[in-house]
Parts: sequence; structure tokens; C-alpha cells
Amino acid sequence: MSIKRYASAQWSGDLKGGKGTISSKSGALTNQPFGFNTRFEDKKGTNPEELIGAAHAGCFAMAFANELSSLDVVPKDVSTKATVHLEEIDGGFKITRSDIDVTLDAPGADRSDIDKALKAAEAGCPVSNALNAEVKVTLTVK
Repeated sequence: MSIKRYASAQWSGDLKGGKGTISSKSGALTNQPFGFNTRFEDKKGTNPEELIGAAHAGCFAMAFANELSSLDVVPKDVSTKATVHLEEIDGGFKITRSDIDVTLDAPGADRSDIDKALKAAEAGCPVSNALNAEVKVTLTVK
């Protein structure tokens, strides 16, 4: 099976003064504005790293829930937060790491099953595998 998803971007102008929009086929993003100030100056709006973080957090939550379910653990809640690190290296920028903070609420679940599922999710999350950066996962169990 091969699944294809796509998004598109449009940019006008130079890096610092230009503006762009990002859209996705599903319509979840429709001409969402982004620019230098949303990426490097923490102004309101989106940016590529935030979108990668959203994709990584969503993918990891699904992968972890799937691995838990394979061990007959049905989570009440899996919450994830991805922090994507964009660093200046040798005069350019590189995504160097994505930190995934996971909070799990799975009453009655055995800790060894949770740890086994987490390890499998770390290895199997498709977005983690797509990133050529370090992926660090931290788990909190309620």
C-alpha cells in the first residue's frame, strides 16, 4: 500500500521581507501565512518547524497508542508535545533534534508493557523515521 499526502507553499520576496502561505490538500491549512518573523522572531503565525512538530506529535501519539493496543492496553489518553530544534550551524540552519514529551493515562497498565510499547513507538513512528535528526522521547505516566 502506498499513501500520498501533500501540502503546498507559495513564497514572494526575499527571505526577510517576503511572505508566504502554506496549504494542505485536506483543507486543514488553507493559505496559512508564514514568514521570516514567524520563523525566526517568534511572531504570531506558523512556520515549517512548528508544522513538523505538529506532524511528529500526532504521529507519535498514534504510534504509541497502536503499540499499547497490541499489548491489550487501551489508553484513556495519550498527549504528546514535540519541540523541534532549529539551530544555526556553519552559517546555515538545520533541524538538529525533536524532543517528544509524552503523557500517558492508562489506568491499570503494567509499566513493563508501557515501556515496551514506548520503545516500539520510538522505532516505528514514520515521522520520527523521516527526520534526519536526533529524536528524544520523555514519558510521564499518570
